[in-house]
Amino acid sequence: MSSPTTTAPVTAPNKINWSRVAALAGIVVVLVGCAIALLSILGKNLGPTGLVVGICAAILPVPFLIAAFMWLDRYEPEPTGYLAFCLLWGAFVATLVALFVNTGVSKLFKHLHISQDLVAVLCAPVVEESMKALGPTLLLLFTVWKKRRTVNGIVDAIVFYGLSATGFAFSENILYLGGYGYDMGADKGGVSQGLQAVVGVFIGRIPLSGFAHPLFTSMTALGIGIAIRSADKRVKVIAPLAGWLTAMLLHGSWNLMSVLYQNTGHWQFLLYGYFSVFMPIFFAQVTFVMWLRSSEGRLPATKLIGYVAAGWMSPPEVASLASIGRRRSARAWARRVAGKQGEDGMRGFQLAATQLALLRNRMDRRAGAGVAPVPQDLVEEGQLLALLSAYRTAYVGRDPAGPKALWDGSRYHVPFPDGMVRLIDPPATPVVPAPVVRAPMFPPPWGVAPAGPPPWPGSPPHQQ
Repeated sequence: MSSPTTTAPVTAPNKINWSRVAALAGIVVVLVGCAIALLSILGKNLGPTGLVVGICAAILPVPFLIAAFMWLDRYEPEPTGYLAFCLLWGAFVATLVALFVNTGVSKLFKHLHISQDLVAVLCAPVVEESMKALGPTLLLLFTVWKKRRTVNGIVDAIVFYGLSATGFAFSENILYLGGYGYDMGADKGGVSQGLQAVVGVFIGRIPLSGFAHPLFTSMTALGIGIAIRSADKRVKVIAPLAGWLTAMLLHGSWNLMSVLYQNTGHWQFLLYGYFSVFMPIFFAQVTFVMWLRSSEGRLPATKLIGYVAAGWMSPPEVASLASIGRRRSARAWARRVAGKQGEDGMRGFQLAATQLALLRNRMDRRAGAGVAPVPQDLVEEGQLLALLSAYRTAYVGRDPAGPKALWDGSRYHVPFPDGMVRLIDPPATPVVPAPVVRAPMFPPPWGVAPAGPPPWPGSPPHQQ
C-alpha cells in the first residue's frame, strides 16, 4: 500500500534525490540485464522461431493471473511499481538464477553418476521457491527499513509473492512451449506438427497446471503474512520458515508425480496426485484467500467505530467503505459535486481509511496479546487521521443538495433555514455518501494527535 506519510499533493522539490535515482537505475539495470541474458539463452537453445512461439503462447495466461491478483488487492491497492518489480523479478531474475543453478547441479550429478531425477525432486524446489520468494522479501525488508508499511497481512503477501510466481511461470513456460512443444514437434513433422505440439503442451501447462507455481509460493506468502500479523516473536520466525518449507515440499511432490510417471508409464501417479492432493489444496487456498479478502473489506465497519465516536469520521463515511459498490458510488458522487479533484480526494480518503482500519486491527491484536503499543503505529495513526482530513477537503461542502452538517461523535449539528442549529440523531441506515466535517474540538481516539492541523477549507467548520 502507499505510505501513510504521503499526504495531499504538494509541489515537487527542486532538488533531485540522487540516491533514489541511483537505486532505481540499479534495479532497472539488474532487471533488464537478467531479461536480456535469459532471453538470449532461451533464443540460443530454442532458435528464433521457437522463442517467438514460446513467448506468444506463454504470455496468454499472464493478464488473467495479474487481473486475479489485482482483484484481490482492490480494497487496498499496492503501488504499481512494487507490483511490477515482483512480476519482473520472478520472470527474469529468479528464472535466470534457477536456470543456472539447476543446470549446474544437473551437470554435477551427471559427473557423480547420481540420478537426474533428484534435480527435479530435490534441487529445483529449493532453488526456485527460494528465488521466487527472495524478490518480494527484499521489497518487504526495504519498506520496513524506509518505515513504509506495504505488506499488512496475508492478502498483501499473497499478491506480491503470487506475482513473482506468475512471472516465473511465464518464463518457464517459454521453455516448455517453445522447446518441448514447437521445436520437438517441428523436428518430427514440420511447422504444422510443431503448432499441434504447442497446443498439447499449452493445455497441460496452462489450464491444467497454470496454478502450480502461484500455489507453491503462496505457502511462503502465507507464512510471511502470519508473521506480520502476529505479535509473538517466535511466530515471526517460525511462520515464514514453515511456509517456505511447505512451498518446497509441495513443489517437490509435484515434480515427483511427473518423475514417477516418466519412469513407470503409469498415469495413476499423475491422476491420483493431481485430483486427490493438489486440487483440494488449491481450492482450499482459493477459498481461504476469498474469505480473507471479504474479511478485509469488512474491517472498516468494525475497526473505525471508535473514530466515529470521537468525531473523526461520520457514520455515512464508514458505511461508504462497506463494499466495492459503495466505494464506487461514493467516488461517483464526489466527481459529480467536485469534479476530478473530488473523485481523487474520495479515492485517497478510501485508501487512507482502509489503511487506518488495518492499522487499528493490528493495534487491537497487539493489545489483546498484552503487547505494548509500538510508537511507530501511534505516529502512523496520527498521520492517517490528518490524511483523512486533508483528502476530505476536496469534496466536503460541495454538494448544494446536502446540508452543511457537523458530526460531533454522536449527533449531527444541522443548520436550518430559520437560522437555528438543531441536533439530529444518525439514522439506523446511514445515507451514502453524505460526508461531514469533523469538529476540531474533538480529540482523536486514544489520545493520538495528528501531525499538524487539518487544512480546513474556507471558513471554520462551526461556521459552515
